[in-house]
Amino acid sequence: MKNLTPAELAAVAAVDRDRIGDDLAALVRIPSVTGEEGAVQTEAALRMAHAGLEVTRVDADPSQLAGDPDFPGMEAPRTTLPVVAGAIGLAGAPRRVIIAGHIDTVSPGQREDWSTDPFGAELRDGRLYGRGSLDMKGGVVAGLAALRALVDTETELQGEAVLVTVPSEEDGGAGMLAAIRAGYVAEMAVITEPTRLEVVTAQAGAITFLLTVSGRSAHAAYRLKGVSAIEKLRVIHDGLLADERERNETEQNPAMRELGLPYPTNLGRISGGDWSSTVPDRVTVEGRYGVRVGETPEQAEQALRDAVAAACAGDEWLRDHPASVEITGGRFASAVVPHTHALPWGLGEAARDVLGKLPAFVGVPYGADMRLLINEGATPTVLYGPGDPFLAHAPDEHVELEDVARCARVLAVWVMRALAAQG
Repeated sequence: MKNLTPAELAAVAAVDRDRIGDDLAALVRIPSVTGEEGAVQTEAALRMAHAGLEVTRVDADPSQLAGDPDFPGMEAPRTTLPVVAGAIGLAGAPRRVIIAGHIDTVSPGQREDWSTDPFGAELRDGRLYGRGSLDMKGGVVAGLAALRALVDTETELQGEAVLVTVPSEEDGGAGMLAAIRAGYVAEMAVITEPTRLEVVTAQAGAITFLLTVSGRSAHAAYRLKGVSAIEKLRVIHDGLLADERERNETEQNPAMRELGLPYPTNLGRISGGDWSSTVPDRVTVEGRYGVRVGETPEQAEQALRDAVAAACAGDEWLRDHPASVEITGGRFASAVVPHTHALPWGLGEAARDVLGKLPAFVGVPYGADMRLLINEGATPTVLYGPGDPFLAHAPDEHVELEDVARCARVLAVWVMRALAAQG
C-alpha cells in the first residue's frame, strides 16, 4: 500500500473481514424480494447502530411518491418504501458524501437450481452464497464496514458521510427517489453495485414496449389468401436490428463503445395466433429498447417509434396496416459522470493506493439507481463494488468476503480524502 497516511493505514487495518461475514450472513438470511424489504431494513438499521452510525429511517408513502413528476415506475405491490440512513462525521455539514445500495433482491427462482439454501448464507472457501449476497447486500456491507472502520479509529471528518440503503431498485428505483426526496443528496456518491471493483462512469438506460402487428387471417390450406402477422413481425424485427446497429456504431462515449453492444434491442416475449390451421392475424411482442448516454427516455421512445414506422413504410402490407407501439413499465434514463470529474479520479486513486492498481473506468449496458442520483438528485455518482455482475440474479449467487473487504478498505480511504480539511 503506497501513499497512505498513518491515519489511512489505520482505517484500512480496522476493516474486519469476520464482522463483514457476520453482517452479510445476517442480511442474506432475511428474504427481501422486491416489495418485502421492511424486515431487512430493520436489521440493516440495527447493524448500522451497532457500528456507531447515527441512524434514521424514513418510511415513504409510495402512493404519494407516484405523483412525483420524476417517479420512475414500480412493479411490485407495496404500502411503504423503507429508506435507512446511517451517518458519521459532522451532522448537517454542507459537505457530504454518500455510499448507497439497494437492499431488495429478485426472486431466488427454482430451489432445485441451487446447490445450497438461497437464504442460508452458506460460507464456502471464502465465498458467501445466497440470494442478494452479490446483488447487492455485499456492497451494502462494504459501505457499512468502511464507515465502521472510521468510527473505530476515531477518524475526524470535515463533513458528513452517510450510508443509505433503499428498497425497490429491482423494479424501477422508487426507493432511491424516495431517499432523494427525503434529502439524501450530496457532493458525491458511490453506489456499491457489483462491478469487479471497476469504476462505472456511464450507464445505459432502457424502456420497455409492447409492439402489436396485424395481419389477415385465412385457412392455412389457402395461406396466400391471408397475411401472416408473424411474417410481418420479421420485417419490423429486421428494421429494429438495423436501428440497433446504427445506434451502437455511432456511440461516442469511450466507456460505452468498449461494451460492443451498449444499447441492445431485445424482443423478449412473443404471442400470437390462435390455431395451427389459421394464418395468424395478430402478434404482440414485449421488448426492451436501450436509452443512449445523453438521451432521455422520451427521445429513445421517439427513436423506437421512428424505427418501427420506417420498417412499416417499406412493406406493402404494413404501409396500410402499421404496427402500434406502446411504452410499458419503468423508464430507466441513462447517466454519465465525465472521466475528468473529481469523483472517479479520487475513488480510482484511493483504489490504486490501497490495492496497488488503478481500476478501469468502464460503462455498463443496464440501468441502475446511479441515474436517479445524477439526474434527479444532482449528485455526481459512480458504481463501484465487490463481485462479478454476471453472477447476479443467477442460482448459486455468491460473493467473496475478501472482495467485500477490499471494497470497504478503498471506500474508507475515499471518504477520508473526500472529507479531509480543505486547504
